[in-house]
Amino acid sequence: METVTPPEQTTVQPLSKRLKHATREQHERVDHAIMTLRPFDDLEGYARFLRVQYGFQQRCLPCYRHPQLADWIADLGPRCRYAAVVRDCQDFNVDAERQAKAKPLAAPTSEAASYLLGWLYVNEGSNLGAAFLFKRAAALGLTANYGARHLAPSDDGRGLHWRNFTQQLDAIALSEADIAQAIAGAKEAFAYVETQARSLAR
Repeated sequence: METVTPPEQTTVQPLSKRLKHATREQHERVDHAIMTLRPFDDLEGYARFLRVQYGFQQRCLPCYRHPQLADWIADLGPRCRYAAVVRDCQDFNVDAERQAKAKPLAAPTSEAASYLLGWLYVNEGSNLGAAFLFKRAAALGLTANYGARHLAPSDDGRGLHWRNFTQQLDAIALSEADIAQAIAGAKEAFAYVETQARSLAR
């Protein structure tokens, strides 16, 4: 009796892993660009950092207001950190909104749900990585109630908050074309932050 060899099984990486792999180098460049602001040397440096954070959170607002993304990510709305960064800017008398209007930067460049999903991935990932930044901010006397609200962990903790997000992200049924859009969105988000940080570095 002839033995039939089953076809090889291909492992499909979850979307969160594909996004991480596709943006690894950009992520490293952004980390370096942020540190060129010298955000934790003094409060002046931290104010520069706040301007970058404000611009990024402002441009991520469409992600948290998109009905399709809200269907995909159940706890989407409460994850938004825009209000928190606005209050942090107010603590420092940083008029980031006036600066943003004076120097507008177009982003995201697409309103497609899959494209915004890439921006959302970058923003939620930055919240996970903010643990280190929050500790450094504390050394400047900043807290979850003053100056560093947008860096503070969620009530359920950073790790669980991120896992809940990636579980929902990876459960979304997307075509390869949609995944390419998500990767493009994530790359644009990283490029935006890097450009902003380098423009403000001294």
